[in-house]
Amino acid sequence: MALDLTPEQKAAGKANFEQAAGDLARAGKMDSMVTGGTDPTKPDRRDFIKATVAAGAVVPVSAAVYFGYNSWKGNKAVRTALIGTGDEGGVLVGDHNPEYNEIVAVCDIRPTNLDRIFEGEKAPSPRKGLNGLYGKDSGKKIARYTTVESLLADAKKLGLEAVVIATPLHTHDTIAKLCMDAGLHVLCEKLMASSITKCKEMIRYAKDKGLLLSVGHQRHYSTLYAHAIEVLQNGILGDVKHIRAQWPRNNSWPFTATAADKEKFATGNDIDGKPFDLPYYRDGWCKPVLAADAEPFLKEPQKLRDLGYNSITELTRWRLYEKTGGGLMAELGSHQLDASSIILGHVHPLAVSGIGGKYFYGPGRNDRESLDGVFVTYEFPGPNHPKGAKHGKDESDIVIVTYSSFNSNSFEDYGECVMGSRGTMILSKEAEVYLYKEPEPGKGASGGRDTKVTVTGAGGGKAAMEATSTWGGGGGAAISKGAAVGWDSAVRGYRTEMEHFAYCVRMWQKRGGKVDYSKNEKGELVNKEIIPRCHGEVAMADAILALSANMVMHKDYKEKRLAYEDAWFDSTKDDVPETKHAPKKA
Repeated sequence: MALDLTPEQKAAGKANFEQAAGDLARAGKMDSMVTGGTDPTKPDRRDFIKATVAAGAVVPVSAAVYFGYNSWKGNKAVRTALIGTGDEGGVLVGDHNPEYNEIVAVCDIRPTNLDRIFEGEKAPSPRKGLNGLYGKDSGKKIARYTTVESLLADAKKLGLEAVVIATPLHTHDTIAKLCMDAGLHVLCEKLMASSITKCKEMIRYAKDKGLLLSVGHQRHYSTLYAHAIEVLQNGILGDVKHIRAQWPRNNSWPFTATAADKEKFATGNDIDGKPFDLPYYRDGWCKPVLAADAEPFLKEPQKLRDLGYNSITELTRWRLYEKTGGGLMAELGSHQLDASSIILGHVHPLAVSGIGGKYFYGPGRNDRESLDGVFVTYEFPGPNHPKGAKHGKDESDIVIVTYSSFNSNSFEDYGECVMGSRGTMILSKEAEVYLYKEPEPGKGASGGRDTKVTVTGAGGGKAAMEATSTWGGGGGAAISKGAAVGWDSAVRGYRTEMEHFAYCVRMWQKRGGKVDYSKNEKGELVNKEIIPRCHGEVAMADAILALSANMVMHKDYKEKRLAYEDAWFDSTKDDVPETKHAPKKA
């Protein structure tokens, strides 16, 4: 995120964060980090205190304790089917815990995806494959299906309890409702749906059926983000007025393939009559169409059209089309805007404006309908705004959140930079957190990128960072993972979100097969201990952020700024942005 941080400054920022987390935890200001919200009389709390006294440092508890599902012992794994075995499905399989979720069936309309989900990929890829996790002999017992209907027809025979949906965006709502009709709990990959109307329908469906609906915005289950947000909530950054989020990528390198690879590519014409083409650039969203995937649909093209695709190319490259995907905002931006919303206290934005377009790709060069460059500005309420976390009266308390993503340069890392009047926190690549104090006027070495800090006032008064020549009495544990670690399950959140989903299913059963989504007078879910952290209404807010940005950047949208309406975020109301503010062609 920061262009000119030296290795020494990164090390200092990392140590500062761990020191701050430790100071706050020792002062009882980070109870979730200490106990995971559990009863202080339980062993987790006692063990933590012993560790603190012995080592002078804070050791965060496990993700299961932290997120409140540490009582899994004695439960059987939830029998789960994976629908959609492509890139994201492979990540979910590779990071799932078979003690919590037992994959008993997989479903995909593409033959190569079905093969790949079993075979997996070589390290360091996180897509380990079912054979790698369960063994080849056990893998043979996992059922394969090519249609959702055939899978659900066997639901009882398979003993299915839940599904994980990792299909193209435009199919999420239809598949989720079919699965809930079959009495199955649903964990659906992000973005929740391709419109807010569909999001609201999914939420209402889950409520009507009394089933659990979780959506895969995995930062809700990242211990790295959880610890960072707890530090932020203690106010040590001062008055936060700007969050800069970004996810730059470089997909500008020529596509090359070996002779053996080329033999696997489809040739001739697609079902729409257009010839199959090869990518011009190397781009994970624009892959070559494989002959094995094309063959069944060339024989029966109507089957593919019935599924909502105009061609096999559209199926393979679904992220490139407005009808089937949500582009950069849905695939990348939704994660970081979700994080920004959490950082600001789960508040909803006030307005959005932005610019985006096809600035790099074009005819003959990985052409697409989705935008290849976006720069979006959101206005969020600060804590003292009437719509902010503290529901104050200061309407001028606004936080500006910017998000950018371009496809032609990856010089900077992806992440979020939170800037306050007293300090800066950088969350980089879902792997590291850096913390820096703002220098005070007229005081040398009182802040900056090389300064060591401790947190004072944490015991009674307002917590604040203080510059110091040496760090205090032991920081927190090494929460940040560093560049050497390519994949850490507790930090990434995929494993944790699936474990917690399984825990919620078992708690649902113990509560008599019912879930109550109603809220108390504080607006909190009365049944929150058995409802996934990123349930439908939380995920709908993320979808609104992403889809509204696409709306204001659309070439036919004539307004420069879109103001959000409270009713859009209320699943009980039919009001949605797409009907009132849909782009109008000139």
